[in-house]
Amino acid sequence: MGRHRAPVRPRYGRISALGAALLVTLVAVLGGTGVLPGGPADPGPEHAEQASAPVAGAGGRAVREPATAPSRAAYAVVDAAAQAAELSADTSLPPASGEGRRVVYSEGRQRVWLVEDADRVAHTYLVSGTVYDNLEPGTYEVYSRSEDAVGIDDSGTMKWFVRFTRGPSGAAIGFHDIPVKDGVLLQGVDELGTPTSHGCIRQRRSDARLLWDFAPLGTTVVVTR
Repeated sequence: MGRHRAPVRPRYGRISALGAALLVTLVAVLGGTGVLPGGPADPGPEHAEQASAPVAGAGGRAVREPATAPSRAAYAVVDAAAQAAELSADTSLPPASGEGRRVVYSEGRQRVWLVEDADRVAHTYLVSGTVYDNLEPGTYEVYSRSEDAVGIDDSGTMKWFVRFTRGPSGAAIGFHDIPVKDGVLLQGVDELGTPTSHGCIRQRRSDARLLWDFAPLGTTVVVTR
């Protein structure tokens, strides 16, 4: 009589482990390409926020419209060259830019400084100002603020609008984030540092929120060449 072989048992443990490993690898690959939702890169609550009451628009009119949320990728800095340029840029405070606690905006350098007392710079960053000659250098004061606003002539929605003067047409001029229209940013964040607006100063949303917190009504704003 020949020897009886023991029945072959499926190795479920090894198969399960192999399947789990393949699943982890698949999740890592898809997550890295942005296919899977969730994770730290998700936009915060402010990106999905809607106006629950009328707010003042850029032209001074009351509106009740949602602040359309662009995709998270729209706010990502993907241009390494732009990051390098920012790190190597001259970030020194412009001379003769006022005294005390203030916001300083240089038209020539397309940059904003949030300045504490004794000329201590709390934060500085690139912005996009007007392509027209409708903002004169000088000293101004924040006179109006809107967490959500709509631009004149249906020029998009914006957040953290801090107004400090008016242009020749009477439209408000101030600081706000990059406007959004039909879910699309009107410019890329990599274009900050170049004039692109019709009068206001556009900022990355995180910088716009910092200025909003820094500049209540009455805050001095200094515009330099």
